[in-house]
Amino acid sequence: MVITILTLFPQVFREIFEFSIVGKALKKERVKIEIVNIRDYAQDKHRTVDDKPYGGGTGMLLRVDVLNRAIEASKIKISEGKLKFKEKIILLDPSGKIFNQAKARKYSHLDHLILVCGHYEGVDSRINNFVDENISIGQYILTGGEIPAIVVTDSIVRLIPGVLSKREATEIESFTKKDLLEAPQWTRPSSYKQLKVPKILLSGDHGLVKQWRSDQALKRTRQNIKFSLSK
Repeated sequence: MVITILTLFPQVFREIFEFSIVGKALKKERVKIEIVNIRDYAQDKHRTVDDKPYGGGTGMLLRVDVLNRAIEASKIKISEGKLKFKEKIILLDPSGKIFNQAKARKYSHLDHLILVCGHYEGVDSRINNFVDENISIGQYILTGGEIPAIVVTDSIVRLIPGVLSKREATEIESFTKKDLLEAPQWTRPSSYKQLKVPKILLSGDHGLVKQWRSDQALKRTRQNIKFSLSK
């Protein structure tokens, strides 16, 4: 899989992607990440990427012509015969659909994902004619799309086959199939300031522990996420 990130701040990503799961995936060549500087597609000597909004207003908007040139240049040229090449272009946008585990699974099956990072006061609305989907990581405003791009990339990469160990992948799959949060966990010491680890986790009965964790995951999900689990 190839993930291409279009951004005004390419330096944000370099060190972050060297470590953790993403770094491991890059070393294993399970994923390729390309960072593209949007300014490289400006055509004036000042490398202008933004302008004032028509009709007035505060701030600056990213220009659709510059962004679309970057998008078109980033698309992978499909070789003849590879008709099922799956490519998707996503604009990271606070007004977009909320990103979740189901979307992460869906995107992890793509051949190529292009993530477009907005900035300033937003993007010329005509960009929506050149992207497939608008995605938000939450109902709050960030300075730009760089942090959402990191979140989306990390959540997708860990789902790519061969990135995690077999045990890690199995544990994740067992929860994400139902979009459940992980059950709470404990480690040593077994008692700290009169706060004790649940006895069932010390019982040695793996069957009971597995069922207890499943019940706790369901309980935690119901408490923290407002959606119906019945399908």
